[in-house]
Amino acid sequence: MEKLVIHGGNKLCGQVSVSGAKNAAVAVIPAALLVNGKCRIENVPKIKDVIVLCDILSQLGAKVEYAGENVVEIDATDLAYHSAPYEMVKKMRASYYLIGALLGRFCKAEVAMPGGCDFGSRPIDQHIKGFEALGAKTKIKNGIITASADRLCGAQVYLDVVSVGATINLMLSAVLADGVTVIENAAKEPHIVDVANFLNVMGANIRGAGTDVIRIKGVRSLSGGAYSIIPDQIEAGTFMVAAAATRGDVLITNVIPKHLESITAKLVEMGAKVEEFDDSIRVSCLPPKTLHKANVKTLPYPGFPTDMQPQIVALLSVVGGTSIMTENVWDCRFQYIDELKRMGANIKVDGKVAVIEGVGCLSGSPVKATDLRAGAGMVIAGLIAHGVTEIHDLHHIDRGYEDMEGKFVSLGADIRRIVCGKK
Repeated sequence: MEKLVIHGGNKLCGQVSVSGAKNAAVAVIPAALLVNGKCRIENVPKIKDVIVLCDILSQLGAKVEYAGENVVEIDATDLAYHSAPYEMVKKMRASYYLIGALLGRFCKAEVAMPGGCDFGSRPIDQHIKGFEALGAKTKIKNGIITASADRLCGAQVYLDVVSVGATINLMLSAVLADGVTVIENAAKEPHIVDVANFLNVMGANIRGAGTDVIRIKGVRSLSGGAYSIIPDQIEAGTFMVAAAATRGDVLITNVIPKHLESITAKLVEMGAKVEEFDDSIRVSCLPPKTLHKANVKTLPYPGFPTDMQPQIVALLSVVGGTSIMTENVWDCRFQYIDELKRMGANIKVDGKVAVIEGVGCLSGSPVKATDLRAGAGMVIAGLIAHGVTEIHDLHHIDRGYEDMEGKFVSLGADIRRIVCGKK
């Protein structure tokens, strides 16, 4: 077992480059199962979720090779299996994209219910609704989702709730279906656009990704090609908040500033200085500049991302006054609050609302990462705390951040990864 040891109090200053988007990569890699030919996928983050997915694809019969730094080549031409059992998929949530990809490829799929971060009920009823609209018969028995059809036919699907996972899964299942599929009330997140762009490069016909109506005209087949994953919006946002929290000055490169607008707006509202450039963004909050309390509500894109909720709460915990965080996307995403309280934060949770009374400072303490983004929030808390913070359960952080501690060290943080029991 490993832990992060952080000596807090250092201002973050300098330049850091953002990796490829985790949320895009874990959907684009399963999408490669639909392609007859070799897909060269660039800017792939070196994270645990990607490693697990590539291993799953190999076990399904695809040829997967690491062709260089952050480059993966996948050839699923001779894909042999349509079944992904529990032992394959238990480590990550995004494995449910295998259902849409395998159903689109074989008109049948058998995938165990996925694992991943546990912060409340995340039903897949909208996924199933879409699969059945396309002509598939589905059932869930003993934790196994089975979907099958003689053939898939285009249909009009209205999602009852805005769902990123369902939107992507329906795109995957519809690209090779007969006729036209229309997804209404679709999610608009940047990684949905990225998956659509990847599929279009491979020969799909998808229009409207990034809006609430996506039209997919089925094609006979997809062929190989090369594609580069977009930068990670959430990793960029994590460094933005960390720069403000430590009262530092950080230039964050390899970003798409438009994807960060909701985060930028909130930091500016709080008093930080944010400068946007073509593919970089600079956040500074050097003394005597001060930060102000804020109310934040998480919403589907282009609203404030739920995946940035723990990071901004860590910052708000040391900002004077009363701030309100309202979580509108997931249930039970405040599990990490008890960890912040160990460090001296004054936060009360009532359902989906957290009331944050800013304190003068946090104190270093042993804490744990309760999920992926909560882990990032605890790192930020450790960076601003007095004393030493130890963060355990790093497997959550490793699922979605490439070399997090190395990047923070390059900005001046005193953070290191050690094996538990060693000094």
